[in-house]
Amino acid sequence: MTKPINKIEQLIAKLCPNGVEFRDLVEIFDIKNGYTPSKAKPEYWAGGNIPWFRMEDIRENGHILDDSVQHIPEIAVKGGRLFPANSIIITTSATIGEHALITVPHLANQRFNSLVLKPEYADKFDMRFVYYYCYLLDEWCRNNTTTSSFSSVDMSGFKKFKIPLPPLEIQKEIAKILNRFTELEAELEAELEAREMQYGYYRNQLLGFEGNEVQWKTLGEIADYRRGSFPQPYGESRWYGGEGAMPFVQVADVGKNMQLVENTKQKISRLAQPKSVFVPAGTVIVTLQGSIGRVAITQYDSYVDRTLAIFERFKVNINKKYFAYQLERKFSVEKETARGSTIKTITKEEFTKFKIPTPPIEEQNRIVEILDKFDALLNDISIGLPAELSARRCQYEYYRNKLLTFNQYVS
Repeated sequence: MTKPINKIEQLIAKLCPNGVEFRDLVEIFDIKNGYTPSKAKPEYWAGGNIPWFRMEDIRENGHILDDSVQHIPEIAVKGGRLFPANSIIITTSATIGEHALITVPHLANQRFNSLVLKPEYADKFDMRFVYYYCYLLDEWCRNNTTTSSFSSVDMSGFKKFKIPLPPLEIQKEIAKILNRFTELEAELEAELEAREMQYGYYRNQLLGFEGNEVQWKTLGEIADYRRGSFPQPYGESRWYGGEGAMPFVQVADVGKNMQLVENTKQKISRLAQPKSVFVPAGTVIVTLQGSIGRVAITQYDSYVDRTLAIFERFKVNINKKYFAYQLERKFSVEKETARGSTIKTITKEEFTKFKIPTPPIEEQNRIVEILDKFDALLNDISIGLPAELSARRCQYEYYRNKLLTFNQYVS
């Protein structure tokens, strides 16, 4: 991959040997707030053909998008104005540091800000180049937050974030190179997705029991559980960090493959720990707000937020991993029947009535052994396709950072 890098270096030597200009974000873009139409007005959510983007669209469908899961009618468009096609949306509150290039007229919820290129810069930027550069903006956002009732980006600094302005020919060449990387990565992801579908089929076969084949029990009959906790208000700095701080698990910290992320976004201070709920490693937890139904078996000691349920003591003879697999499957079934394939809320009463099958412990152990082997083939980054995909992503990030580093022109 050194040849394309040399071509870029040749273009830079020819077109901008003394460096490139950098401009403040706010100089180049109109920064517009996203919003959510009133939930109290059903006519704002009935039908419609205007894409309305949420975090789930980015997480589940990619970062260059021409449609969303949810649409709204024109009457719901605040002020009658849409974000134009080929704008960037970027999360600046709650789950910070995600962005997408939207190629159609659209709206987005209030977690997003939209970056709309100003007319005077329309012929000076390739939006694919801007899209790739926004990965550096994502990183800046994650490292520059303020807290009030919840985390949000320091918008004063955000507006002053510097964007390079290399010649358009260089921008297009960089975008073309990075497109190749993402296309190759997409091919690997598609193959992995096909395997995941196959795994999902076998998982459902193993976990699915009909009628009276086995005994079914409610979650309350299987285990004692409680919600996590955290002192209020959330935003006070004394609740976070410092000597003796511990991992603090929130919804965003529950990752895939029934595990927590390697490092939680927040660490809870010693002062706040007695006001939260301690959870030892090896505990089953599930998210009950936001992205509902994410399940994990914690792999380190932590404290847990009130947006999650914690299973503390099992009342029956059950394999903990089998229980977690069944809990995850139960939520996936609930999502299939939910409006828009999304569970908006879940009450304690609804959660308590969840039932899962409880076959003999020997059968539970057998099912877990099979599913763990499937899971390793799909997710173990040290072997097979996951290892190849992980290596490709590392290579892509290396070259992306290298290609997007410019010397600044000083007049």
